[in-house]
Amino acid sequence: MTAIETIRAYYHAFNIGQPEAMLALLTDDVIHDANQGTTETGKDAFRAFLLRMDEHYGETVEDLVVMATGDHTRAAAEFFIRGTYLKTDGTLPAAKGQPYHLRVGTFFDLRHGNISRVTNYYNLPSWIAMVSGQIAHHP
Repeated sequence: MTAIETIRAYYHAFNIGQPEAMLALLTDDVIHDANQGTTETGKDAFRAFLLRMDEHYGETVEDLVVMATGDHTRAAAEFFIRGTYLKTDGTLPAAKGQPYHLRVGTFFDLRHGNISRVTNYYNLPSWIAMVSGQIAHHP
């Protein structure tokens, strides 16, 4: 697969709720940089992250655009995440089933056709404002 095909397959698996299919596209030593969070390494840590996300958020990727280098070692994706905040996550605002629609950017490294780094970026203050009712989510 090309880098673009790999990233599209990753988000397709995300959208249909198949975390093991997502994990199958990762290297065993994948590096995950969570938005405004920590850096974790390995599939087990990524699996735990996905489980936590599924517990707290119901999300779908929309309007996906994927770009990649010619040598298929780096890629980037821009999309909107449409979600519902299902269960309060740590010190974030209380969850009451609030909808949100947020622009996200993700950067990837690929090695031998598998994803070896995932770095996510989104505007956390904007998300907090959406689920707190301070601003309306985008349609």
